Amino acid sequence: MIYYSYENFRDDTRKLIGEVSGFEPEVIVAVARGGLTLAHAMAEGLGIRAVESIRTELYDNDVKREGICIFGECDLLNKKRVLVVDDIADSGDTLEAIMQKLQNDNPQAEFKTATLFYKKTSIHQPDFTVNEAPDWIDFFWERDFK
Repeated sequence: MIYYSYENFRDDTRKLIGEVSGFEPEVIVAVARGGLTLAHAMAEGLGIRAVESIRTELYDNDVKREGICIFGECDLLNKKRVLVVDDIADSGDTLEAIMQKLQNDNPQAEFKTATLFYKKTSIHQPDFTVNEAPDWIDFFWERDFK
């Protein structure tokens, strides 16, 4: 398990903002809960006020469920460029399911994904990412507030 501190998060988020800025997203969709902290920071850095969220459940603590559950809807009707943000593309199942749902519901929009971490074995490789995850990541927001 690798501890991921606020300082690492701050530095990596700045890098991710630099990578994403050329896409010029109109809205950010945060994948709750892991993507909420990153989505907020990226929205501030990119000057985006339009932030939506969608909640998923795939893990119970560190045990993966058999299927993913998606909760909530996003208002993307008049949006052309949408950035979907999560903390990690682990198996990729979450991002893959969310992308299918959002693209089916909003065929007019171009979607890209951004994560802090990815695994090479993920079925969904993010468009923008910073780190490969060699082990389970213990994010500061999961540890420091307990």
